[in-house]
Amino acid sequence: MRKLWTDQILWTRSYVVSATAGLEDQAQVMAKLLKNQEDIGNVFKPYYGDTVGNQLTEMLRQHIFIAEKIVAAAKNQQQVELKSLYTDWYQNADDIANLLSSINMNWTLNELRDLLHTQLKQMTDVVEARLNKNGNADIVAFDQGEDNGLIIADTLSEGIMKQFPDQFS
Repeated sequence: MRKLWTDQILWTRSYVVSATAGLEDQAQVMAKLLKNQEDIGNVFKPYYGDTVGNQLTEMLRQHIFIAEKIVAAAKNQQQVELKSLYTDWYQNADDIANLLSSINMNWTLNELRDLLHTQLKQMTDVVEARLNKNGNADIVAFDQGEDNGLIIADTLSEGIMKQFPDQFS
């Protein structure tokens, strides 16, 4: 779980770097990032079934597609579009938190929502830092995002282990 969520943070930032700089590897980085979302969803399948795993994957993919649009809108200074996209992005995070809290009583809705909202804020900070060419702020936001990603991973892992203790020794 830690590897998957660290990769999620890393590849999201990599996409932000590529997109804000107009690099030619945007499509390849996006493909890697979307594969990571599928991998995260697949981790849930042995415990919660294919339907939940696929549903989570689709929500995570939507999360990334919204992020892609946010980067483009921020780069093009489309403030009205950004406001709408941020609303969609936070709603997507809430939907993910709702799904997860509904399948495991060890994950509270508020805790998951707070963790996911923190992740969105930190990614927003990365985008702003990249667009403002502020390397120090970019590093700080990335480090904070990585730390939060590990907390998300640990929270999810601990919840699964508590719900299915016989599968862990």
